[in-house]
Amino acid sequence: MNIVVGYLPTPAGRAALRAAMDEATLRSADLVVVQGHHTRRWGRHTGPEETETAVREDRAALEASGLSFELVPMADDADPADVILDVTDRTHTQLLVIGTRRRTPVGKLIMAPTTQRLLLEAGCPVLCVKADYGTD
Repeated sequence: MNIVVGYLPTPAGRAALRAAMDEATLRSADLVVVQGHHTRRWGRHTGPEETETAVREDRAALEASGLSFELVPMADDADPADVILDVTDRTHTQLLVIGTRRRTPVGKLIMAPTTQRLLLEAGCPVLCVKADYGTD
């Protein structure tokens, strides 16, 4: 059994990773982490130092968890939805975990395009996690 998580070093991405690790532990599943990188595209969420710290901490948590995991890097110019959907198909995923952040009332009318595509096109259940998951 495989669980795929879309990961960015943002609060929502880190929450998705925590939830995916919890699910993998509960289900005795392998974890596939599709890892985006800090670029200008994601820069509005975190600064470079904060990003480096988050990636280090999350990698250490993965290694300490005892879970079997694979890291799948995502090219900066890749469409995240395409990459994640390809990985879920390739690995016969039983659960996809993604993070989401709070939106303004207008923002709620227009869902982020990556999130929308993953929810509509994934061939497996999708767990959508809020950014504050596991922080208490």
